[in-house]
Amino acid sequence: MALVVASGYSFASDEPLGIERVARLAKPGYQCTALRDDEALWVQVDLGRELPIDQVKLLPAVSVIGEQQGYPLRFRIESSTDEPFSTPTLIASQTDADVADPGDKVGVFAARGIKARYVRLTATKLREKVLWLAKLEVWSGGQEVAQRCPASDSRRGNLGVTLLTRPARPQGEYVVTDNPANMIPAAKWKPVRLKAHAPVVGVRMEGGVLKQAMENNIGYLLATGTPDQLLKYFRDRAGKPNPPGTKVPDASWEHELTGSYAGRFLMGAGSTLRFMEHAELRKRLNQVVNGIEECRRDDGYIMAYPDDTIFYNERGCYTRSWVTQGLIEAGRSGNEKAFPLLRGFYDWFDQAPFLPELLRRGGFGIQGFVASTLLYSTPAGDPKDLLIGQRYFQENYWLDRLARKDPTAIWRYPYSHPHSYLLTAVEPYLDLYLATGQPRYLKAAEGAWQLYHENWEHIGGSIAICEGSTFPPKSYVLTRNTGELCGNTFWARFSERFHLLNPEDEKYPAEIEKSIYNVALPNQATSSIRYTAKLVGKKVQGGTYNSCCEGQGTRFYGTMPEYVYSIADDGLYVNQFAASSIHWKQNGHDLEARMITDFPFGSKVELRVSPAQPVRSAIRVRVPGWAPHDVAFVMNRKTIATGKPGQYITLNRTWTAGDAVSFELPLAFKLTRYTGMEEVAAGGRYALEYGPILMALTGGMENAAGTIPLALNPDALLETLMPIPGMPLHFAINGDPKLKYIPYWEVADENFTCFPVLTATSASPTAQPGQGNLALASLGTTVTADSELATERGCTAQAIDGIIASEGHPFNRWHASVDTTNPHWIQVKLHKPERIGRVVIRFAKDPLGYPLSFQGLIGTDKADKVLFDQSDYPDWKGFELSFPPVTADTFRLVIRESANLPWPRWSNHVSAAQISEIELYHPVSEKKKS
Repeated sequence: MALVVASGYSFASDEPLGIERVARLAKPGYQCTALRDDEALWVQVDLGRELPIDQVKLLPAVSVIGEQQGYPLRFRIESSTDEPFSTPTLIASQTDADVADPGDKVGVFAARGIKARYVRLTATKLREKVLWLAKLEVWSGGQEVAQRCPASDSRRGNLGVTLLTRPARPQGEYVVTDNPANMIPAAKWKPVRLKAHAPVVGVRMEGGVLKQAMENNIGYLLATGTPDQLLKYFRDRAGKPNPPGTKVPDASWEHELTGSYAGRFLMGAGSTLRFMEHAELRKRLNQVVNGIEECRRDDGYIMAYPDDTIFYNERGCYTRSWVTQGLIEAGRSGNEKAFPLLRGFYDWFDQAPFLPELLRRGGFGIQGFVASTLLYSTPAGDPKDLLIGQRYFQENYWLDRLARKDPTAIWRYPYSHPHSYLLTAVEPYLDLYLATGQPRYLKAAEGAWQLYHENWEHIGGSIAICEGSTFPPKSYVLTRNTGELCGNTFWARFSERFHLLNPEDEKYPAEIEKSIYNVALPNQATSSIRYTAKLVGKKVQGGTYNSCCEGQGTRFYGTMPEYVYSIADDGLYVNQFAASSIHWKQNGHDLEARMITDFPFGSKVELRVSPAQPVRSAIRVRVPGWAPHDVAFVMNRKTIATGKPGQYITLNRTWTAGDAVSFELPLAFKLTRYTGMEEVAAGGRYALEYGPILMALTGGMENAAGTIPLALNPDALLETLMPIPGMPLHFAINGDPKLKYIPYWEVADENFTCFPVLTATSASPTAQPGQGNLALASLGTTVTADSELATERGCTAQAIDGIIASEGHPFNRWHASVDTTNPHWIQVKLHKPERIGRVVIRFAKDPLGYPLSFQGLIGTDKADKVLFDQSDYPDWKGFELSFPPVTADTFRLVIRESANLPWPRWSNHVSAAQISEIELYHPVSEKKKS
């Protein structure tokens, strides 16, 4: 591939800098399907009045990895002063030959000041029978004038306001983000001092499930790639020979994210070797670091992918971040070459010319932010690393949204798809706060923590927002993939950062504890790592193919000793309970503490403190919030302190060799009713926890549905649980020889559920159409829609039948065709005009089908007015509005976007619009008068 020089930097000739490009993965935009590729389709925009048009821009729909989708092969753009285009004026014609795949390049077409009210795009040849654009822009006098203008097309007529003309995203639609005003000179920084710090080394696990998980992780690391395999693409890029026949373990993954295998290995091996020595693992880590050094360019570049492919897929941010964090872990584990390698690379990176485009042009580029900010806190760090992050990665609008705890900042992050990886974009703001002392960074990070905790955390602690689907606030989806391991790896790290700022706030180590027992351990098979273990049904098989969850998971297992203790100037914090020991220095004194326990299988803990000579030290022990009562701390058979649940107890004394404090952690059952998208109509789902441990019900389930009902109420369930002799943490349900509860992490290949249905509980009230609903077929109301699902012909009528779709049976609904694209519409027509003051729309109980962006119009056959217009709508249950009375006989709901999978190449359900019931009512005041 030919190379050209741009600003002193070599890029592939088809990937130059400075071309106008659209930022990846916008909302679905405008789509229209055809029967044939040669079927002509048009779509036009009404600007509302005649304007001089400078240019028209076509923004291609682009996936997260940079693929365009549905850009027309041949087309023309015209303008007109009248709606039927009786005398069109040609702006641009691309009809003589196929247009090359534009990728993410914006089509810009000069209009030379033509005066017109309407602009039309006519596609005369399609790609794969679909016309698909992220956005159409019309520019006049330096302004984009098509925003929120109505559209119509040749297949469906009037579309109203669609995503074709949506407003621009907060930082615009294009790829360049260069904000030098964000940079705070280092001379003005006011660094914040942590109240505690995490032990980088010095902790040793001495038994128990955490040590076993670390040993399993070593086996996983050694089995998933030799140093030669991990270094293959580094050597290829550097022009160095590989041993004959060298193949990478997963060619597809390593081809897309070249070098990520080495990053994964270094993250897992480096973190492990900080706390558990292993000769072969140490040898391989050194071999990988040596190999990267051998392939280092003179200018410091070390990545395995060629630098002119920085924008390919997620290489420039995802892979770079993995390799950076891997080398940081290698350096912390004692490898002397790792930090100099990183410094040399970031000296190159921090002045590279592609930086203004990396955030938006790199796939999910925001995930690369943390690599620079984490580097700053290492011996290789330099203030310019943070300044680069502020200039090219800091998003001020997002900082503000996070600070005010706006949920759309997370689940509708406007520059990518929902993903727990977004936590990696928040963590850097804590680094910036610690370095600069600027409160806005802390407020944003605190807001993000609260948003995740309150809206996307399952009972048990797993993060309930994942890649590949839409997760509105408090949706808590169970049966689809949820609880990705990488999400809780980031959550544990994020919570640890807050713990170090506020070490006596018990909630942060409590979150880490849940992440360990209810996500990390369940997602580890003996020799593999699960992407997500699920919470009902059947766990997925473990993998060794370098997924995001494997890469971050192996790091989590290696880092677990770091979470057990933290160190303060005057002593120690005991945060988790595991057989372990720690060596640390306090004011020049050497101290050791050893924790003896078989927790969580047993509740007794003994803490032995052994200073080299008597020394005063404050040992602060966490009393877990899940403890049902106060905890007594005993020394020499005397109670020396009593700690309340949810707090730290401080044992501040002069310690001498042999001092020991014992205490007992009272584990108790807690039953919590599930709320979320998958509530059941009869009874309720309940999760059982035993102390911090999420329990799973196993046995007696013939299939993997995970919805076995129990004819018990909550109190009766707790009364019937009986410990099984010789099997710690296993409980039988009295009277049933098959069913038993076990720790969720122990579930292997059997069917299970962490949320069984208790049928003896009172059912949650099921919403039914209220009295006075005018939009019922029984009253003469009729209903029409633009389309129906092919397998549910006649389903439109179910939107006015008075029956509400229920969980587990969402099929009493109107469901639009998935063979035609958004927008879809459904319309009810009353028997006669009525005074209407309230509309209720009940969504189907299908998490893939509720509307996100929609518009309601009310009126008569002759005239309609917009009643409401919603975007990023968060409530998956329904919509309700009271409004000034209007006399009308029709109501139309136009759905522009639904909560389907956001990557259409993953799913056919790109237009899964669904509605269970539409209800119209008289105004409340008039109803009372009648």
